[in-house]
Amino acid sequence: MGRLDGKMAFVTGAAQGLGEATSIMFAREGAKVAVTDINLAGAKKVAEAINAEKPGSAFAFELDVTSEEQWIAILAQANDAMGGLNVLMNNAGIGGGTTVEDTDFETWQKVMSVDTDSVFLGCKYAIGYMKEHAPGSIINISSIAGLIAGANMAAYNAAKAAVWLLSKSVALHCAQSGYNIRSNSIHPTFIDTPILDGFAKGSLTKEDVVRKLSRQVPLGRIGVPNDVAYAATFLASDESNFITGSEIKIDGGISAM
Repeated sequence: MGRLDGKMAFVTGAAQGLGEATSIMFAREGAKVAVTDINLAGAKKVAEAINAEKPGSAFAFELDVTSEEQWIAILAQANDAMGGLNVLMNNAGIGGGTTVEDTDFETWQKVMSVDTDSVFLGCKYAIGYMKEHAPGSIINISSIAGLIAGANMAAYNAAKAAVWLLSKSVALHCAQSGYNIRSNSIHPTFIDTPILDGFAKGSLTKEDVVRKLSRQVPLGRIGVPNDVAYAATFLASDESNFITGSEIKIDGGISAM
């Protein structure tokens, strides 16, 4: 028996990084998984790898998480493909911007659209399917930057903090409505994903970046995608059936300082 037997999960931003690692772990634990990403080729590659190991477990879909129309259409397709839906992981996100003075309004709007609007749309439209296949779990990927601010992260701080409190509002709504759907947020710090490649500029290698970031973490290292995937698997499973409106910090101790 897998920890997620009978679960039908919808994961955004699943072509790489946290979404890829979590989709793979969900399937290994018995779930069916809708692997979604704006990068359809990447989503198909992840789904094919999952199906090579667990045939019939994964389905790939192209999804622009900022599009309300696509959310409506792809959720319906995923629900049909998997025979239901009871786990939603809103993972897709971007960084961007700097200080409040130096961030242009276009960048602010883009970060908010990808990082926050997408979570609103996912929750709004997935709940209708999830309540028909309860118990359900909504897992929203925020960031430690949604709890701890930085002077040069105005847009990202605001977007990820919004995800944190939106997750709590969704949790209370579902509880008061009697839906048996839980909603929680995950707050990672630096994780070794392809996004770190963008920090390597000039003579600064990715290894240099990893060493620099690791010095900021009490545990002395940055995270790996499975550090987040394990937490998401716990929240997706019935093992966490009395946890809702909460946040899990995966930060190596940063928030304890």
